[in-house]
Amino acid sequence: MLYSALIFGLLGSFHCVGMCGPIAFLLPVDRKNSAKRVLQLISYHLGRIFTYSLLGLVFGIVGKSLNLFGMQQQLCIGIGILMITAILIPTKLFNRYNFSKPMYKTVGKVKNAMGAELKKKNSGTFFIIGFLNGLLPCGLVYMAIFGALATGGAWEGSLYMFISGLGTIPLMTIAIYIGNFITGKVKQRILKVIPVFVVIVGILFILRGLGLGIPYISPAEMIAVEQISAKHGCH
Repeated sequence: MLYSALIFGLLGSFHCVGMCGPIAFLLPVDRKNSAKRVLQLISYHLGRIFTYSLLGLVFGIVGKSLNLFGMQQQLCIGIGILMITAILIPTKLFNRYNFSKPMYKTVGKVKNAMGAELKKKNSGTFFIIGFLNGLLPCGLVYMAIFGALATGGAWEGSLYMFISGLGTIPLMTIAIYIGNFITGKVKQRILKVIPVFVVIVGILFILRGLGLGIPYISPAEMIAVEQISAKHGCH
């Protein structure tokens, strides 16, 4: 399942360049001292990945709780269906019932805090900016969180989100150095490709939950492990 985390990270990086690229370009990095600039960028990325890993830890714990009740198989199938459904729902309908709307006030506070940090050049500024950046709403981050939930473990969920975060580093770093380099046409093509990959990952989650005995994709032993976990959870 970790390969899907990397896919979300790589795809998410294209989305990030469009959504968070302006924030990255405004980072108060040292343009004269290359060594110091590299350390600042590492700190920024560590802040983002720390947030993602923390989210993965939290949702991994939730997934572990469900796993103890013998629901990991159903959880994988359900998450796969949710991923596919989220892509197939018309954008207007999705925006009307977007569950992130109640978070707008919190997001506004996060953006204000980030704006204040962008004006500073302290040693911890870049980590804080990255940490706050990781809290901003993002559809592909939500999908990765679903994946962390399906791992059925705290550390597994954290690792899932960590790998997803690693996948965003290359393009985000390029955006910081040279700004918003992706043209409108390229963005449109990427936006068309992303839903296809999300559906493919959703199908992989469903196959994993079905336990069809397909090596690496739908291992049959997953059912056995789930049955053992449920048995121990009852004692």
